[in-house]
Amino acid sequence: MTIAVEVEQLVREFKGGIRAVDELDLQVREGEIYGFLGPNGAGKTTVVRILTTLLRPTAGRASVAGHDVVHDGDAVRRAIGVALQEAAIDPLMTGRELLRMQGALHGLKSRDAAERAAELLERVGLTEAGDRRVGGYSGGMRRRLDLALALVHRPHVLFLDEPTTGLDPTSRMALWREVRALHEEGTTVFLTTQYLEEAEQLADRVGIIARGSLVAEGTPESLKARVGEPTVHVELADPESSEAARAALDGLGTVEPPDPRTPSRVALRTTAGKAAIPPVIRALDEHSVVVEFVEVETPTLDDVFAAVTGSHLEGATQLEPAETA
Repeated sequence: MTIAVEVEQLVREFKGGIRAVDELDLQVREGEIYGFLGPNGAGKTTVVRILTTLLRPTAGRASVAGHDVVHDGDAVRRAIGVALQEAAIDPLMTGRELLRMQGALHGLKSRDAAERAAELLERVGLTEAGDRRVGGYSGGMRRRLDLALALVHRPHVLFLDEPTTGLDPTSRMALWREVRALHEEGTTVFLTTQYLEEAEQLADRVGIIARGSLVAEGTPESLKARVGEPTVHVELADPESSEAARAALDGLGTVEPPDPRTPSRVALRTTAGKAAIPPVIRALDEHSVVVEFVEVETPTLDDVFAAVTGSHLEGATQLEPAETA
């Protein structure tokens, strides 16, 4: 297994003794999308600025693509692409001009830079807008241009710092498609985000950061499995059949005790999740229990975050929309 990003005991302090990063350890494997999840102020952007050589660590070490970020910064910068939250883009230049200039800065000949600019404009869906001044671009167009600029030199590792913040759903989905395509091509992506759905949709593994430290790490599914099993909720047509329903479901999982507030509902905890719906319906039918609907409630990454930090992510709902049958 090749490691693309490695961080050991990383510390970054600011004036007043404030530790934005506190003895952080993490590894990102080559070719994976690593989701760095946490609320504003957790230290995500500080870590990215260190890994991209924009900020020196106070202590510890970090390497990207095999190069130390302090002692071999030039090699790191040649190996990475970066799309930060606040990109400095000249609003008077066109998208094509910016891409050609970026190519020249990376040593491409004029013709090669022009070809690469055309290729990237097409890739991010900006061909028609390529000769317009960037000052007239929408937020979504600017973020797609940011991504194109980061890809000019075909980087080994791509850093995306909250790339979809403030975007509308359509623009967000378009950027997600590009990230998935890069992943399929073998690019390593280090993605910071505060959006649960973004981490769950894109990341192979997720690291949760709080107060500058990594508090949990794993695949989205493994992290959610730590905080509890999925729960199958059955809404009965007749509350009087609840005991028969509980008897029918015994053996398919753990049947929750009756809740007097919802006499017509039976809850079953099971690791099977959605796969439990067919056997649940079959068992109830065999016991002549009439069902209104069945839904599955699963733990979310916000539940994981709450379990390891004691608080919820800003703007995050506690439950994902249930799957109903």
